Amino acid sequence: MQQVPDELLGTFKDDYGSIYHTSNKEWLHGAGTKYHLLMYNKEDNYFIAQNDKANPSDGGLYSRIDIMYFENMQPWKWGYCLTAYKAATMQKAINTAAADRVNPRKGCNGYPFSRMKRE
Repeated sequence: MQQVPDELLGTFKDDYGSIYHTSNKEWLHGAGTKYHLLMYNKEDNYFIAQNDKANPSDGGLYSRIDIMYFENMQPWKWGYCLTAYKAATMQKAINTAAADRVNPRKGCNGYPFSRMKRE
């Protein structure tokens, strides 16, 4: 897996109040949802992850998490879109169309990217 940029590692809060912790191996959302990071594509800014089997839904399936960096939107530095969250295979998650970063307010399957700030 390519090295995850430092600005994506650590503890964050999104604009809905949820807490996340990201490492080179895991993406944790709150207390009950865990994604095992399998791949980071630096050029296209996305992660591929396998959903933990104990997750409340879609356990064992695959997710694509698209990342977008923000300018002049402090304290929000970056955001994410869970572009795919129940792909049957890793390859299907990779092949999922990227989120629309040109339109961050609706580019995440019709919804805005979740904005993240360091906690």
